[in-house]
Amino acid sequence: MKLSKRQETIAAMVKADGPITGKEIAARLHVTRSALRSDLTVLTMTGLLDARPKVGYYYVGTNRPDPAAEEINRYKVSQVMAQAVAVTPSMSLYDTIVMMFTEDVGTLLVCEDGYLVGLVSRKDLLRAAIGQNDPNTMPISMVMTPASKVIWVGPEDSVVDAAQRMIDYEIDCVPVIEREDVDGRRKLKVVGRVSKTSIVKVFLECGLK
Repeated sequence: MKLSKRQETIAAMVKADGPITGKEIAARLHVTRSALRSDLTVLTMTGLLDARPKVGYYYVGTNRPDPAAEEINRYKVSQVMAQAVAVTPSMSLYDTIVMMFTEDVGTLLVCEDGYLVGLVSRKDLLRAAIGQNDPNTMPISMVMTPASKVIWVGPEDSVVDAAQRMIDYEIDCVPVIEREDVDGRRKLKVVGRVSKTSIVKVFLECGLK
């Protein structure tokens, strides 16, 4: 299995200075510990690293791939994504809240003609609902996160990449996007969504094979 550049750097670091804790690795790479979770998981599953509680990671170097790890890394977002649940920018706060509960999702995409214009989460709706607003007349566009600030993945991205972005940005769901040029403008076509539940199902399926 081909490692990413960051995974190769981590393996070399642990080989030279191990045992070393995840906190120390994160400090050297100037990232958060949560940002390294998927990398360390891949490295331990492939057999390059191992870990001991209160000791840290140490280099094993067998490079004997775990079948489950190889299987997980082969999955593309397009293979696990679900249908996007979307609302329009003009939908009222009240109707958006009702849709979120009836569809049983934690995130709704805000779209116009199938193109992403924003995203709204449970936290966004809760903040708006407890404010001095009329939920029947307030459009959801007033509280949504605009598309320019939304974290997303493409259909050909790996499931591991999608999981990493959700961990890095502490979010529960990412839209799956295809970029299109429309009248000279770059627009984001929504083709699906990937949630933490989608990722867990992949890990469970691969672990049980």
